[in-house]
Amino acid sequence: MTNAMYAAASLYNDPRFFSKSEIRIRANKARRQRIFKRQISLIIVLVTLVLFTFIFMGASIYTDAQSDTYEPEFKYYTTVTVHAGDSLWSIASEHYSEDHYNNLNCYITEICKLNRMDTDSTLNAGESLIIPYYSKEYK
Repeated sequence: MTNAMYAAASLYNDPRFFSKSEIRIRANKARRQRIFKRQISLIIVLVTLVLFTFIFMGASIYTDAQSDTYEPEFKYYTTVTVHAGDSLWSIASEHYSEDHYNNLNCYITEICKLNRMDTDSTLNAGESLIIPYYSKEYK
């Protein structure tokens, strides 16, 4: 094949007319491009992993932080004797803490579960109820 034919074939990138060195050069170029793409992918994955780790660590440190004035409160249980005229609502409203329950109904539900009774149960004078309360003192 003449040089003119090689020149014409190379214009059309026809691999049938490439010399051995040109084939080797093109194969090496393709290999380098694949390696470069792999390296870029690896760098992107590593940067994403490092960013995720820093964000996760920062969020966990931030959420575990407590203020300097924080005082833990401990949950305890006590027994209350029902007197004449007392209702579950009146007893619960005396001992209810807004800091620890969403509303009075949640507190009454917990009292009912502790005492194995329904919310509409009638209370008799002399009965004892177990109620939860919170205190900053450790007993």
